[in-house]
Amino acid sequence: MAAMARLGKDRYVSVSINPEGRMRVARFLAVGLAAVMVTSGCTSESEPELSLEKAVAELQKDTQRLETDDLFKNPLMKLHVLQRPDKDIPCGKEKFKRVLQATADNERAKEEDLDSHLDKSEQVMENTLSQVLDYEVEEDGTQSDALEGRFLLGRKKVGIMMNVQVMPEAPTWRLRAETDCLSR
Repeated sequence: MAAMARLGKDRYVSVSINPEGRMRVARFLAVGLAAVMVTSGCTSESEPELSLEKAVAELQKDTQRLETDDLFKNPLMKLHVLQRPDKDIPCGKEKFKRVLQATADNERAKEEDLDSHLDKSEQVMENTLSQVLDYEVEEDGTQSDALEGRFLLGRKKVGIMMNVQVMPEAPTWRLRAETDCLSR
C-alpha cells in the first residue's frame, strides 16, 4: 500500500507500508494511545466512582472524628452537631445527598485582638480539615482577611465538600459538609 503526502509547494513523500509494517504501526499507535491516556488521566483509576454509600460512610466517619478529636471533645470548645448525616435529602431525579452541620467555639482571650483571634482560629480549622478529617483545603486567593470572618473550603474525592465559616462572635466555627448529589 502506498501513500503520498504533500510537503510544501512541489514536494511529496511516498510511503509504502507492507503487512508487517502495518502491524508495527498498529502496535506503535496502541502504545502511544495508552501512554496518552495514562498521562492525561483518562484511565478508570484516575477518578474514583462516586457513590452515595461511600460518601455517606465517609461523612459519618467525619462526624465521629470531630467528636473524638482531642481539641473538640474539650467541653470549652462547645462542639454541637446540629445535623447528622443520617437522612437522605432529595436533590434531583432519583439522586440524594447527606448533610453534616456543626458548630464549635474558640473563646477569644481578653488581651487578644480580633484579627489575631480570627487568624489563629482559621489556622486551627485549616489544620483540622487537612490533618484530622483528610480534606484537601482549597486556597482562595481572592479572599482577604476581614474582621467579619474567614471562610474555608475543603473537598474529598469521595464526593464531599466542607464549608467552614470562622466568625468573630460565638460560635467561632460553623461547619457544613455535604455529599454531592448522587444516586443510591
